[in-house]
Amino acid sequence: MAWNLNFISEEDFKNHVRATIMKYGEKLESYDLKRFNSNLIDPIKLIFDKSVYRTSWEEIVNNEIFRQRDKSNNNDIGYFHQNIFSYFIGCEVPQAGWDVIYRNPDGIQMPDGDIVHTLYVEMKNKHNTMNSASSAKTYIKMQGQILEDDDCACLLVEAIAKKSQNIKWTTKVDGKNVQHRLIRRVSMDQFYAILTGEEDSFYKMCMALPGVINAVVNEEESVSVPHDTVIDELRNVASVYAEQPEDLAMAMAVYMLGFNTYIGFGNRMERQLGIEKGNDGMLKRIYEYAKRLE
Repeated sequence: MAWNLNFISEEDFKNHVRATIMKYGEKLESYDLKRFNSNLIDPIKLIFDKSVYRTSWEEIVNNEIFRQRDKSNNNDIGYFHQNIFSYFIGCEVPQAGWDVIYRNPDGIQMPDGDIVHTLYVEMKNKHNTMNSASSAKTYIKMQGQILEDDDCACLLVEAIAKKSQNIKWTTKVDGKNVQHRLIRRVSMDQFYAILTGEEDSFYKMCMALPGVINAVVNEEESVSVPHDTVIDELRNVASVYAEQPEDLAMAMAVYMLGFNTYIGFGNRMERQLGIEKGNDGMLKRIYEYAKRLE
């Protein structure tokens, strides 16, 4: 298929996608029970979720693993959204200060009629990720930039905005509503249009993205499908409670991740492992037991 993105070469786009995938790094590593419980799972919530959503143990465990991976992947997608602009003509992605700076010696037409030559950009992944204090701090930063440089505008660019927009950003500072024609709230598609002069440039990028991601994943030997062992290890722990119904035995295995030192919970496991009551190394021994071969 012919490459139809005029604002970034196929090679540069592929390299950027590859760099983003590589940032997934350790998130691509397999999960075992120890890693799964590294921040201490809430056993009660996990059991409620399984029952209310009527899922299997395997599904609820896999969902939790996906949630943990997804939580840490958001920064990597932020990298993709921000650093792609380092390949755009006139754009700079500074190490500090602003997320993106765009300069155009021919001038940049603003919606209210102003022409400026520099845009200073703060980027957010979603429209609702800033609280009131963060919004006020960012707005004051933009006000300061405009006072320092009257030939610029400042943009809050949102990858996932409520709608396509390029509007004055209205927010509260010290309890008062503030706005300025050169401080604007812009959706990602409109920002791409400003930089490229093509209204549908963001759409074109999105259409090219799936194929490029698949090509990179197929080329990179280091990008492998993780083999998670959490459910098998939980079943090993559940085997200690084999006389109980299967669902309750699995629930006990989950309880042991958070409640192994709580009164009543550790008795059976202590006997199975041959350790004294209240042993501080209980959780470590459970992880070791969970990994035993059939």
